Amino acid sequence: MPAEPLLLGVDGGGTSCRARLAAFSGEVLGEASTGPANLRLGLRQSFATVTNTALQCLQQAGLSRLYLSRIVACLALAGASEPSHLAAAQAAAHPFGKAVITTDAHAACLGAHGERDGGIVVVGTGSVGWAVLNGQSYRVGGWGLPFSDEGSGAWLGAEALRRVLWARDGRIAFTPLLRALFADFNNDPHAIVRLSQHATPRELAALAPRIFECSGRGDAAAVELMQAAAGHIDALAARLIAAGADRIALAGGCAPFVRQWLGEATTSHLVEPRGDALAGALHIARAAAYAPAQVA
Repeated sequence: MPAEPLLLGVDGGGTSCRARLAAFSGEVLGEASTGPANLRLGLRQSFATVTNTALQCLQQAGLSRLYLSRIVACLALAGASEPSHLAAAQAAAHPFGKAVITTDAHAACLGAHGERDGGIVVVGTGSVGWAVLNGQSYRVGGWGLPFSDEGSGAWLGAEALRRVLWARDGRIAFTPLLRALFADFNNDPHAIVRLSQHATPRELAALAPRIFECSGRGDAAAVELMQAAAGHIDALAARLIAAGADRIALAGGCAPFVRQWLGEATTSHLVEPRGDALAGALHIARAAAYAPAQVA
């Protein structure tokens, strides 16, 4: 292997942690995906997931764990926008030669637009709007459940179960989607209440694919949920556009399903991303490799 450092880009969210290992030349050496790495779920768990994902990348490259110390990593993690989480992550021990901590949305925005100004709305387990304009970052939403992340997969799951309880109480009509979800809980509203006391964003987001499928069949509840989700994503995009982001990319596992419900004011600004969050994270890692201080 060459003497240059290895570069690792990590995109850690509420459902999965993806990583891409590259040589300094840019050659991709390995990629891996494991479980969630959202800092809001716990620093120790997140870093353990990140390390495990990095080791899988090294294994693909035919390299031992001894090469961890050769890695310059950018850990783009959900929850890193919270100052206390970011400070704790920056102070925590890690196995890499150097590590830069940033948010998954920041890395996704850089990956989508490269050196150009632009914005991104991430619609995955959570949701957030982010833009980089003239070197300045702008953030809208993404404060986490239960008070934010509207339009996301986790939000859709929670809202669907809310409507199951409404239907059970006779406040709205049951639809095939709501009946099927209620049956998952043995038609017991108390089971849904118990879930609400410990459900993770990942568990709630696991319900989103069923909503997408039922909306395609015209299920009234699913259609209403998709329209509401799209309205929230439109609102995030509108704030980024107002800040000066003429180019908006969409990212996240739920984005392809929400896109068809978005308003024209949003879709007229949409562009295809040039790269993903891992590309953005690798860009940050490369900049940090020989920098004397940590890159923000």
